[in-house]
Amino acid sequence: MIFAAAHYAALAVFVVGCWGFGRALLARLAPPPRRDAWLEASMAAALGVGIFICGFQALAIFGVFKVGATVALIAAGVVAAALQLRPWLHEVRTLRAAAASAPGAAAPWSRAEKIAAIVLALVALPALVAPLAPPAAFDELMYHLPYARQVAEQGFLGIHDWLRYPWFPYNYNLLYAAALQVGDDVLPHFLNALAGALSVVMVYRLGMQHASRLTACIGAAIWLGIGDYSNALIDMGVALFVLGACVALWWWRESQPVQRGMRWLGVAAFCLGVAAGSKYQALTFLPLVALFVVWHERRPKAWALMLLCFLLPCVYWYARNAIMTGDPFNPIGARVFGFTDWIPADYVQQVADVRDHAARPNVLIWSVVLLPFSVMWKRSAAVRAAGWFCFYSVAVWLVTSRYPRYLTASFPLLAFAAALGWQVLFGWIAQGARRLFGAKAGRVGFIGLAGDWVAVLLLAVLAAVSVSQTARKVAMISPTQEQREAFLRQNVPGYAVMDYLRRTATGRVYQINLNEAIYYGPNPIWGDTLGPWRYTDFGRLSGKDLASKLGGLGFVAVVLPNSVVPVFSGRTDFDKYFTLQYEKDGSRVYRILPPAP
Repeated sequence: MIFAAAHYAALAVFVVGCWGFGRALLARLAPPPRRDAWLEASMAAALGVGIFICGFQALAIFGVFKVGATVALIAAGVVAAALQLRPWLHEVRTLRAAAASAPGAAAPWSRAEKIAAIVLALVALPALVAPLAPPAAFDELMYHLPYARQVAEQGFLGIHDWLRYPWFPYNYNLLYAAALQVGDDVLPHFLNALAGALSVVMVYRLGMQHASRLTACIGAAIWLGIGDYSNALIDMGVALFVLGACVALWWWRESQPVQRGMRWLGVAAFCLGVAAGSKYQALTFLPLVALFVVWHERRPKAWALMLLCFLLPCVYWYARNAIMTGDPFNPIGARVFGFTDWIPADYVQQVADVRDHAARPNVLIWSVVLLPFSVMWKRSAAVRAAGWFCFYSVAVWLVTSRYPRYLTASFPLLAFAAALGWQVLFGWIAQGARRLFGAKAGRVGFIGLAGDWVAVLLLAVLAAVSVSQTARKVAMISPTQEQREAFLRQNVPGYAVMDYLRRTATGRVYQINLNEAIYYGPNPIWGDTLGPWRYTDFGRLSGKDLASKLGGLGFVAVVLPNSVVPVFSGRTDFDKYFTLQYEKDGSRVYRILPPAP
């Protein structure tokens, strides 16, 4: 409990700082046309996250991203929150009073709404404990956390060619770097979860504002259920800022006249800039946003504001890449701008890997195809806008990758739209049942009774799944060093040998097929399937030539899983130049012997 409380307390301090900066910015803008205190509060917190990212980026560019600067920036956010608290509470009370006096404001909860709320609570239960597990996901160990740790230790932004993607934009990872400076490596999980939590609140409030309480609960439950809260990836961070951009764009669209809402265009562009500075996939939303805006706004002043706000959080990454490599989108632009660290074979391999992982998205969002049949499609322009966003996103995804994780940035609005789709589907089922059993069955309550039993069964199954998942995630929590060691040895292949090398290695280490464990090894550690340290450049050499090449580059050891050992040890001269130094849990460390005199 103390372990969990300490991490949630640290997260709370950061959230307060985020809200303080974001609220300070929003307070200087005219309020949105349609007021919602909690939607605005979550938007303020999201903007605050973006402001922190820009602050950490500026500190790192100038080489002063150190613990003291990080703490000072967070403290400034908390002070800003304290200054904003009283006027915000007064504003919330005013908005609450106005909402209470609105027609239908005190409508009682229906049976369906109560069931949806219970579902939402059950889905939230495992998400609350998921971030507490030690880092064990493949990509977070391969480059997200290694990059963050390197920045946290050095205090500046650099090009680390030992990582698989040294040229990627790393906006959201800067939050993880700050977390590693002031806490442990579980804290980055909470910053990933923060993005999910804020966007869940936003989906719920959007459902309340533009559809119904039932839509709000279902949409929030879908997004909460398909989000991943147990790692330090950046996809949910990108999703938060894409959703924030969409909210700001709709606030602009509802402004009367629309030109008066130009400030919201700046907010939307800033959110898109943070997203594009975190992952290249966010760039795919720019054509749709540009078309949406140009339909109503063509003034150069407005477009200049959008361009400035967009570039502020992301121009560093793209300008750096363009200047240093000629490819602003390195390495994915290699076919157009030329190859640098990657070779054409790397590019082909990466594309093939994405295609190999192609799959259908989560079944919970399939109902989005039924959105045009919803009554809200005709009644609400906001719902139609969300629908076109979803259809565009899915179409781009189908054409480009079909890799489920690459659709994550669209999941919040897909969940909102899918909630309406599920209502359409179950409405059709209810109508069909009434036609099938006739009016007599309806009068005796047969359909209602069947619906009650279905609801009870659904909740029972979901409760069992929720409790089971929560228990599984609780078992992953490792507050002591002994528990952490046992968990990592069981869940991270090669952890034991990597940990050994981290403690004992006195020179460079080359790893083979243990990418998922490099975060726990020496910092840095070389070797990958792609890039300048690719395995194929070393694996075809004889034992003598391999030892000579690695030794000439300063390497003192090679670490690899037992499954790969025969590929190397089968060479006739391998034992002359390599000697087994350590073996544990299915992996080995070989020390490179010095050349014979």
